[in-house]
Amino acid sequence: MDLREVKTKRSIANAFLQLRKKAPTEKITVTELARIAEISKATFYLHYKDIYDLSEALQNEVIENVMKGITRPECFLTDKAEFTKELFYAFYSQQQLIEILFSGSASAALPIRIEYEIREFITRSMGNIGKELDMLLTYMIQGSYSLYSKYCHKYDVERLIRLVADVSEAITKAVLPR
Repeated sequence: MDLREVKTKRSIANAFLQLRKKAPTEKITVTELARIAEISKATFYLHYKDIYDLSEALQNEVIENVMKGITRPECFLTDKAEFTKELFYAFYSQQQLIEILFSGSASAALPIRIEYEIREFITRSMGNIGKELDMLLTYMIQGSYSLYSKYCHKYDVERLIRLVADVSEAITKAVLPR
């Protein structure tokens, strides 16, 4: 990608984020976005099919960055506290974008996609983990994200991490054969 294309895409993304802070995706028009990004509508359409394509591209970048922050997804099986810590800090590293891109009707998309990506990684590297561990993975991702999004501004993150890890360990001991 040449420098002009990089700058144009950055301008489009910044304009979208500015608009998205104030309105849901479905209320944003290409005309309004193009005006703020100081581009033509034709230029927008050179890069994206529509506003939803742009939104999805930006969401995918956030998901990629969250996944990069989870350096050891296999810890899900061996060290719940470490896995939960990486997960929380991966969310935290993308906090501003998450709050903008995954708010409103898009709020459920992030944990679902992260859960899918981690499940795929674990399945590729270790094979099928079984129904009980699969349910635990769902709990850890969905629960972590729910607690993170609801309480990260109000409580100590380390305390939330410990809570999720402790509950996950208790569930693991209760459902897995010894």
